[in-house]
Amino acid sequence: MKNVDKNSLENAYRLFDSNDIDKIEIGTTKGLKQIHNYLFSGLYDFAGKVRTLNISKGGFRFANALYLNEILVKIEQMPETSFEEIIAKYVEMNIAHPFMEGNGRTMRIWLDMILKARLIKMVNWQLVDKSLYLQAMERSPINDLELRTLLQSNLTEEVNNREVIFKGIEQSYYYEGYTKEDDDE
Repeated sequence: MKNVDKNSLENAYRLFDSNDIDKIEIGTTKGLKQIHNYLFSGLYDFAGKVRTLNISKGGFRFANALYLNEILVKIEQMPETSFEEIIAKYVEMNIAHPFMEGNGRTMRIWLDMILKARLIKMVNWQLVDKSLYLQAMERSPINDLELRTLLQSNLTEEVNNREVIFKGIEQSYYYEGYTKEDDDE
C-alpha cells in the first residue's frame, strides 16, 4: 500500500510540474476521472474508472453503484458560482465516491481547480487540521456549514504558489494516512 501511495504522490507532483493540470476539465466528472487516472494509472487497474461495486466507510454507504453514472451527471450540473455552491458540489461528489480507492486525494485537487477557476482561490491544505477536516467531511452530508467554515478560513489567493500547492498535496496524502516519513522505513 505504501508503494502505491508513494508512486501516486509522485504522480500528483508531476501533474502540476508538467502543467498537465491545465489540460484537465474543471468541475466535471470527466475532469475528476482525468485526475484519478493521472494519480493512479499503472497502480490500480481501475484508475480513472467509475466504480461498479458498492462501497462504504465507517458505516457510511456511498452512492449505490447502480445509479452512480446518473448521480454524477446531476452533480456535474450543480452550479459553481459561489464558495457555498462549490462546497455543496464537493460534498455531493464525496457522497457519490465514484472510485474504488483514491477519492479524497482526487477530489481535493478537483475542488482546488474549481476554486481557482471560479474564485481565484484555493484551500491552503497545510493549515487544515486532519481530525477537524475528517469530522467535518463525515458530517457534511447532513450539514456542510462546518466544512465550509473550516475551508473558508483556510483559503488563499496564492493559487500559483508551488510550495502551497505541493504542501497541500502532501497534506492530502497525510489525511489518508501516508506521510513522506513512510518512504524512509
